[in-house]
Amino acid sequence: MYLTKYRETVKFRRIGAMLFTALLVFVLVPAIKSDKDANNLITIFINGVSVGETNDASAVDKMILEARKRIARSSEELVLINYDMVLSGTKTIFGSIDSEETIINNIYEILSDNIQKTKEPVYEVKINALTLNLRTPEEVMELLQTVKAPYDEEKAFKIDIISDHTRELNVLTTSVSRNREEEESGESFGLPMAGSYGKLDKIFDTAENQDIESFDFGIQSLDFGETVEIVQAYADPDDIVSLEEAIEAVTKTSERDKNYEVVLGDTVSTIAEKNSLTTRELIEMNPDILSGEDTVLMAGDILRVVAAEPELSVIRTDKVYYEENYNAPVEYVDNDEWYTNESAVVREPVEGFRKVVADITYKNNEKQNVDIVYEEDVIQAVAKVVERGTKAPPTFIKPISGGRLSSGFGRRVAPKKGASTFHRGVDFAIPIGTSVMASSGGTVVRAGWGAGYGYCVYIQHPNGMMTRYGHLKKVLVYTGQNVRQGERIALSGNTGVSTGPHLHFEILVDGVQVNPLNYI
Repeated sequence: MYLTKYRETVKFRRIGAMLFTALLVFVLVPAIKSDKDANNLITIFINGVSVGETNDASAVDKMILEARKRIARSSEELVLINYDMVLSGTKTIFGSIDSEETIINNIYEILSDNIQKTKEPVYEVKINALTLNLRTPEEVMELLQTVKAPYDEEKAFKIDIISDHTRELNVLTTSVSRNREEEESGESFGLPMAGSYGKLDKIFDTAENQDIESFDFGIQSLDFGETVEIVQAYADPDDIVSLEEAIEAVTKTSERDKNYEVVLGDTVSTIAEKNSLTTRELIEMNPDILSGEDTVLMAGDILRVVAAEPELSVIRTDKVYYEENYNAPVEYVDNDEWYTNESAVVREPVEGFRKVVADITYKNNEKQNVDIVYEEDVIQAVAKVVERGTKAPPTFIKPISGGRLSSGFGRRVAPKKGASTFHRGVDFAIPIGTSVMASSGGTVVRAGWGAGYGYCVYIQHPNGMMTRYGHLKKVLVYTGQNVRQGERIALSGNTGVSTGPHLHFEILVDGVQVNPLNYI
């Protein structure tokens, strides 16, 4: 009885211990829901390392996000992390899961060890195609102040960073204005709602009684020549520049194309000198306009030149006083009986002297525009008067002065043996030694003996036409020489197949002789 009873007692105690252990599991270990169709224990792997187990897959992204937030809060930089996440699920009845805090801490450790790159907050400054990343707004302002300083020595203007309302994104730009103290020291301009007529009368009275002492000289306005865009962004540390590097990039000069407008008195050489070019360089840059150093230029012609300019320029307008000698504009008297290449001076000019107040606009230190706002003549200039022709001159001129047409163009009876029965030019009977002139400007392509032509000159013209001059006594030009219309090229004679002293003259179009009388 005793032994049996003892064995039953032991068995009872062992069963009780098992029940007590099972009860502890249900009480102390988070429950695993039993689902015969789904994985209810999920192991989270980050970059191949287990960071914990959960029973809620939907919470994993939230835990990763929290870990990333903790990393972001620990640095002001933009942190880039490379990681892979894998979830491995199993079905189980019993199992333990980790708390969210434990999993988040584990994820944080793994992500911290896998930081790939950090991007720092910067202020991106864009000027045309140039982009600079600076660390602080103070550096941006110092950069702009450095560019402005050489042109605003008295520090009369201030720079503000303002929103660019023309842009949809949060883009900032610059605004340059006169310092508030200077604005307040002067009289503010404004038309009151009442008494506006009195204000206008005062303005007009001031204008009528204006003299040199009434002007406020000095810098009137100042601004940057290019649009400056400023945006807050993030950048790689290697892409961030120091303030010194930014200043050098913005202020260094590089050559840029620009247009130059010809003014009265300009020549090819003076324009080249003004723009630090050689004459050859200027001609090569403008082949369609400049044929050589002697090209005649007209006021208003536009030439291409190059200028050394910084990335960020400063435009300013100065009101200045100066005294100068000046010439009055030329006055023209038209003569309908003269050709346009004929003119004569009717009255010589007399130089004047005046006091001037002008607004001069500069781009950096290069003068761009002069606007005269006041002038006082001390000695009034007398204008030059020129009489000029209005008729368009012919393309070709008669190559001699005077002379008699002795033979026309076309069929004829041969005047002597060896002469042609079809006359390919015209003959002018003139004394031997008469000056022969170029009928039009061009290049001499032949100068010398020409068989039946005797001594002759051939001139090739830019329009593809050619002129020939035959039976000369003496040739005064050489092959390759450029000649102007009306320039003396030879003396007439009686050489070659000739019946007497005369000039044989031809005009060729596309290599074929035409009647010269239709062109001169």
